[in-house]
Amino acid sequence: MARSFTDAVRWTHEGTKLFLDASDGLTEAEYEAPSLLPGWTRKHLVAHVAANAEALGNLLHWAATGEETPMYASPEERAAGIERGPQMSAAELTAWVNRSATALRTAMDELTDGQWQTEVVTAQGRTVPATEVPWMRSREVLVHAVDLGLGVTFADLPGDFLQALITDITAKRKMDAATVPDGPLPEVAAWLAGRPHTLPDAPPLGPWL
Repeated sequence: MARSFTDAVRWTHEGTKLFLDASDGLTEAEYEAPSLLPGWTRKHLVAHVAANAEALGNLLHWAATGEETPMYASPEERAAGIERGPQMSAAELTAWVNRSATALRTAMDELTDGQWQTEVVTAQGRTVPATEVPWMRSREVLVHAVDLGLGVTFADLPGDFLQALITDITAKRKMDAATVPDGPLPEVAAWLAGRPHTLPDAPPLGPWL
């Protein structure tokens, strides 16, 4: 399915609300409980989402000013952002993830049509127009809302987002679309993303995102 810039902006807003609503008000014990991602507590996951907003904000700064600003200064900086989570209190972490999401939305709202066309470089080294940033963010907030393990499932995500996600992951995994098993859209998306699913006989896939 072809996705538009408008779609990605909408999914970013919907996904941000879904993620923040799911993580809002967590106690220390709930934050320290395991997420659905192996080896990560919810603190790790929420810190990752907060740091991701700041990193994508760097790309929007690049687009707005022309000043080359990478997402992360180094791979170590990205890892350090995630590891900040377990060192923070529940209140501090909640404030960070909300503050970073608000700052990213403000930066998105302030870009002109011309600035959105500025080429930036992702953490994976891909050169893309800044218009890719909302798609990058929507994947983070929507998929990780599921990973929190707080009741949100792939079935709760927008259907058109799931279609676009399936197209994106199939291409990233260099899979022939004909080899993707039939099944409910949320379950196919979960399988492709390397998350728990109910598709019978689908071969295991490694984690994605």
